[in-house]
Amino acid sequence: MQLAFSTNAYLTHSFSQAALRIAGLGYAGLELMADVPHAWPACLLAEQKAAIRAAMDRNHLKFSNVNAFMMNAVSDHRQRYWHPSFIEPDRHYRQVRIDHTFRALDLCAELGAPHITTEPGGPLEPGQSRAEAVDLFVEVLEPLVDHAAKRGVMLLVEPEPGLLIETTEQYREIAERIASPALGLNFDIGHAYCMGEDLPRQIARMKEHTRHYHLEDIAATRVHHHLVPGMGAIDFAEVIAAIRGTGYDGWLTVELYPFTEDPDAAARQALDVLRPLVEARR
Repeated sequence: MQLAFSTNAYLTHSFSQAALRIAGLGYAGLELMADVPHAWPACLLAEQKAAIRAAMDRNHLKFSNVNAFMMNAVSDHRQRYWHPSFIEPDRHYRQVRIDHTFRALDLCAELGAPHITTEPGGPLEPGQSRAEAVDLFVEVLEPLVDHAAKRGVMLLVEPEPGLLIETTEQYREIAERIASPALGLNFDIGHAYCMGEDLPRQIARMKEHTRHYHLEDIAATRVHHHLVPGMGAIDFAEVIAAIRGTGYDGWLTVELYPFTEDPDAAARQALDVLRPLVEARR
């Protein structure tokens, strides 16, 4: 297993600055935010893609993931990360999310990253039943998963509190309806903790689906607010041991987007906590 850091904590820095800082702190990889100011796919020129590759090479970094969840470029007044969602009642606005995801998959393939992560259906709209929303989510997701397969990458769904797919178990419902090796789970440890999931148990149960992990701490209240590992109530020694027990040998990406004021300090503190646990039994 290797540790990476998400560039979504570096919203006030250019991608090249973020890559330099993440590498300088000692991370082996980074998660590229497919959004402003780093890599909004709809407006990304060939020269900018070349600059991203050059920064990765210059800093000896690898891509852990492409984060296509956040959509700051749209900045919907309701919530700038979740909207537009895959289950928007307005099909034209829904298409904005769909088009963005197609472009993010293309970018992922062009850059040689393994997969993208995306939102799990958005919040239910007034009057929208869960069954209707799940049907719509599956309908929208199927062509995107097919496109991922054609491009040789994966599309990972990330369950999140308050959205359509909140738990890792609910992800199974989607996986059963879209049987494709190009679909996978992004297991966000903090989100699962917020939902009261038994982390070691669910890590083991979801091992056949999980293709990537997000790590962040959460307070004992289980309120969804990302904290630096070690600042909250999650037992990361237990979590890392459980992940190791599944045989997983991929990326663990630290996601601390609330810490834009001093991302270096947050990234450094997280590494101090997590690196000894990851390296303990190498």
